[in-house]
Formats: sequence, C-alpha cells, structure tokens
Amino acid sequence: MPDILHRVGINVKPKKVFKALSTIEGLRHWWTLETNGDTVKGAIINFGFCEMKVVTSNINKLVKWKCVRGPEDWIGTEVSFQLKYQDNQTFVLFKHANWKKPTDFMHHCSTKWATFLLSLRDWLERNEGRPSPYDIKIHVDD
Repeated sequence: MPDILHRVGINVKPKKVFKALSTIEGLRHWWTLETNGDTVKGAIINFGFCEMKVVTSNINKLVKWKCVRGPEDWIGTEVSFQLKYQDNQTFVLFKHANWKKPTDFMHHCSTKWATFLLSLRDWLERNEGRPSPYDIKIHVDD
C-alpha cells in the first residue's frame, strides 16, 4: 500500500509541536478552523470534511489518527506525526498511510499535506499559520 511521507524541521521544542497536534485549539491554527471534538486516545476529532479517531497520543513524541469518515480514499487510512528533536529543531515525520492505490486524489493530498505542514511550521515559528479556508490553494477552485 502506498503512503504519503513528509519531513519538516520546526525551530521550537517538541512540547510546542505536540500541543499544536494534540489540542483542538492547536489544530485550528494550522489545519482547519472547523476542528472540534476531543483529542484523547479513542476519541473522535471532527475536521468538517472528515473525522479521525485518535489512535495514539504519546506526549512530545507521536500523534496518530485513523480516518473513520471523509473522502472515500481516506477511510481506513492512518495519519501520524512522529516528533524527533535534533540539531536544535523538532522534525515532524509525517505519514498518511495505507492508501489502497496511488490516485490523482492521493497526489493532490500529498501536496496539500505539504502546505499544511508548512502552515504548522509558520504558526509555531511566526504565529502565521494558514488553516483552511485560508490555506494555500494548489489548483483552480481548490
């Protein structure tokens, strides 16, 4: 099964990155303003266009979700953010795993995930995140 993989270095400590990934307020600053729900293990986070079940929330190390509602290609996929602190920065090792096959939509999602990970970085480093609907558009009518 194909996966989307990205790596972004952020000039803050893991604790700050973890908070942005594991709280509703944090997620609203860089991914989508519509975020609501709960972020504890087993809970559901509603992002408006999809819902993710929290699989793992390892403080300052790992956040992992499983898609339970959303675009058909996303159902059953898993999204993870592994945090590694080295060289005075926190690296986010991102994975959107278990796609059934590579499709045009997967290519689109890969690019969108990259823009949102840069939104995460910009919010944490400069307080300038670009969550949806203010995100970077990658095609007409995006």
